[in-house]
Amino acid sequence: MEKVLIVSATEKSQQMLAGLFSQPPKPSIILAASGTAARQMLLETECDLVLINTPLQDEFGGELAIRAARCGCGVLILVRAELEEEISAKVEDYGVFVLPRPLSRATFFQSVKLLRAVRRREERLIEENRRLREKIDEIRIVERAKYVLIDHLAFSEEQAHRYIEKQAMDRRVTRRAIAESILNTYES
Repeated sequence: MEKVLIVSATEKSQQMLAGLFSQPPKPSIILAASGTAARQMLLETECDLVLINTPLQDEFGGELAIRAARCGCGVLILVRAELEEEISAKVEDYGVFVLPRPLSRATFFQSVKLLRAVRRREERLIEENRRLREKIDEIRIVERAKYVLIDHLAFSEEQAHRYIEKQAMDRRVTRRAIAESILNTYES
């Protein structure tokens, strides 16, 4: 279930903003009145979306927005219309969406949908990046193992490559496992 942290100085504004999330899928909502309380909640709970209604009790909210974005949260910050450009210039490089007040429901819902789509895409890119790093790491280990076979057993590069491939197929393990075994044998 999606978790939304709403940070707003008054209980009335917190309840009004929480009411905007009444449509399905209804998220779990956490409320905070200050930047300090919100930071504590971000340490304790992983949030998907942080909605900051500026100014807060103890700060404006821009630094909190940047901090929440760095934690991987989607962040919407609500500001007075005359501050929109100034605040956008400070926070947009961190992926923070800035919305001017007064807030229209349509703009709010559209922004939340867009933010959710951006977060899903970002999560896919992070996963793809992780897989690619693993693949690069595997290639490096296999290459090291090939050169160990060349040095210790006088294999050609092609022979070393074929040896690792065949061992992996015969033993039904990954090339990385064979390469690590070779490295453990000859580099110990």
